[in-house]
Amino acid sequence: MLIPEPLQLVIDELSKLPSIGKKTAQRLALHLLKSDKEMVKSLAKGLIDLKEKIQFCEVCFNISVANICEICTSQKRDRSKICVVEEASDIIAIERTNEFDGLYHVLGGVLSPLSGKGVEDLNIKELLKRFESNEVEEIILALNPDTEGETTSLYMAKLIKPLGLKVSRIARGLPIGGDLEFADDATIGRAVISRIDI
Repeated sequence: MLIPEPLQLVIDELSKLPSIGKKTAQRLALHLLKSDKEMVKSLAKGLIDLKEKIQFCEVCFNISVANICEICTSQKRDRSKICVVEEASDIIAIERTNEFDGLYHVLGGVLSPLSGKGVEDLNIKELLKRFESNEVEEIILALNPDTEGETTSLYMAKLIKPLGLKVSRIARGLPIGGDLEFADDATIGRAVISRIDI
């Protein structure tokens, strides 16, 4: 069956999104085709607004509608702690827990020589500049527990510790409701190492 060009264009564009294959893109495009015209217009407007109104915070590189994000401008946040994350999506995940009341800093990735990402490609200089205020006492490294995340954490710790700041990292281990029997050895090992007093 020959797919009309406008439909094929939407399928092609949707399939460029992460985790969207050709079949899923086709299902989504056909769903949009059947949808109310106003819903599709609203979606299109939302996508345009996303690109035109969202920017990166000048301080922490979080996503924002203003030059400086709501977290950085909030007087309720603990300015003595900065949680360093890879991407802005990590801030969303941590904020959902309501357990962290400090500030953030988005590196914009991790050190990855194979992908061509080096120190100069990350927002490290900008993080170091934030220490000039003398408000910061602790840096919490919340990078993914893969090889690149671990390498970046070690690099950051070596860079920050000589400045006299406390450097910590989020604990790693078993998820709530997890079962030891089905956990991999590395996860169990991390859970034992990261144990806490009760």
